[in-house]
Amino acid sequence: MSASRTARERVRAELVREITRVARRQLGDAGAAGLSLRAVARELGMVSSAIYRYFPSRDDLLTALIIDGYNAVGEAVERADAASRDGGRADDFLGRWLAVCRAVREWALAHPHEYALLYGSPVPGYEAPTDTVPAAVRDTVVFSRIVSEAYAAGAVRTPDDDPPPVPSSMVESLGGVRTMVGLDVPDDVIARALTAWAGLYGTVSFELFGQFNDVIDARADHFDHTMTLLGRVMGLRAAPPPVSDESD
Repeated sequence: MSASRTARERVRAELVREITRVARRQLGDAGAAGLSLRAVARELGMVSSAIYRYFPSRDDLLTALIIDGYNAVGEAVERADAASRDGGRADDFLGRWLAVCRAVREWALAHPHEYALLYGSPVPGYEAPTDTVPAAVRDTVVFSRIVSEAYAAGAVRTPDDDPPPVPSSMVESLGGVRTMVGLDVPDDVIARALTAWAGLYGTVSFELFGQFNDVIDARADHFDHTMTLLGRVMGLRAAPPPVSDESD
C-alpha cells in the first residue's frame, strides 16, 4: 500500500469521524427524524455534494450511527462481564447479570440521544439493514453467555411459583433465538431470559424518557432491585460467599 493512499485513508477516516460526531450532536438538537446531511455539511464547512462521497444518503448516515451505538453498548456490556469474571466471581451469575445491566443503564444515561436512536421510536421512512445485526446482538450474546453458563453449571432454578408452560406457537421463534445468540438452554429458560431482556431495556427506557418522574426518586436502587427480580425470573441466584481457607 502506497504512503499516499494510506494518508488519504487516514484523512477519510478522520472526516467520517467528524461527520458522525456532528450527526450525533444533531440527534440531540433535532432528533433522528430531523437529521440532515446538508446541515452536517454546513456545520463542517463542506459543500453539500462533498458529504455524499462519504454517506450517499441520510439513511446511510443513520445506519452508521446505529452501528456505532450498538457497538458502544456491546463494548460496555462486554467490559462489565469481563471485569466480573476476572474478579474471580465467574460463578456469581446473578452478580454478572447485574453488572451488565448497570453497564447498559450507565451508557444510556451518558448517551441519551444515541440510546433513543437505538431503542426509541422508529425513524419515519427508515428501515435498518441487516448490516446492523452483528452490532445489535453483541450485548445479547453476553446476556446469553451468562444464562448458558449458569444453566450448564446447574445454577438456573425453576421459579417456585410454577410458571406457565411455553405456548407451542412460540417454539419456532425461541429456536431462532437459540441459534442467533447461542443460548443453549431449554425453551422455558429462553422465554424467561427474553422477559428479563425486555425488562432491562424497558426499565432503562422508562427512566430515560421520563416515565418515572414524580414516581421513583431512588433510581439506581430501584434499577438494581428490578434487575435482581428479573435475574430471579431467569432462575439466577447469587453465588455463595467464598469459603475462607484460614484455619480456626
